[in-house]
Amino acid sequence: MFLTEKGEKTLKDAGPLIDRLFNAGETEVALAKKLGIDRTLIVPGNADLQDRVYEEMGEKLSSALNLLLPLGHSIVTILGGAALAKSAKYLSPDLANNRQLEFVPGRGALGENVETQSNTIVQEMAAKTSGTYKTLYLPEQVSADAYKSLIRESSIADVLQDISQSDAVIHGIGLAQEMAQRRGYDSIKLSRLREKKAVTECFGCFFDENGKVVDRITQVGLQFENLYKIPHIFAFACGSRKAEAIKAYMPNAPHQTWLITDEGASNMILKGK
Repeated sequence: MFLTEKGEKTLKDAGPLIDRLFNAGETEVALAKKLGIDRTLIVPGNADLQDRVYEEMGEKLSSALNLLLPLGHSIVTILGGAALAKSAKYLSPDLANNRQLEFVPGRGALGENVETQSNTIVQEMAAKTSGTYKTLYLPEQVSADAYKSLIRESSIADVLQDISQSDAVIHGIGLAQEMAQRRGYDSIKLSRLREKKAVTECFGCFFDENGKVVDRITQVGLQFENLYKIPHIFAFACGSRKAEAIKAYMPNAPHQTWLITDEGASNMILKGK
């Protein structure tokens, strides 16, 4: 599914109604304006200190999906991450009402922590919503030649086709050094990332504090350049330690992005700390 000009106008016209449904407060409006995105949903607390934040973020995500996803068949692409892994179990079974949900991973994930892999999260979400899921078991980071070969494999091409037709994408926002280590960067590459002042990583791209791409991984799955075509995008990140990463990524976020976060991150962003 692609977001057409008419679709963009419909979403814009529905803005006031969505504000009322979510009881958007001044802080949420101010944060969305500062980040240049459509909307933010902020839950109380700081995930760095309080695990209950993940439950409330999961419930916020569930409500947003219930509001925005079309009835009938919907494809939701998931990119892994610790916050999303902890919140996935709080999706409501009500999402399945008049919907046939299909969850697909947005990237390969061999070598990552199994609990935070997108392959694991899609299974959790499908189980909570009586939906279906597909998996993508292959190395996340591959050479350019290997990439060209892999995307021709029928099972992989099938998942990539679903990704391209997604109704929604849910992704995390990672800290640059942590994500580089998970992706097998050696000490030399990690040092180069620090020299380039990388702050955050999303979709295999490393960004500095100004949102400039300073490094990139060739990965199989959703490509950053194609994100703008997806009608509904949910960035999922929380905790005060993620504030700088969120700010660094957002200059690149498509306008239709909704950020689901907590007070720990939002207060630091708004205070400019």
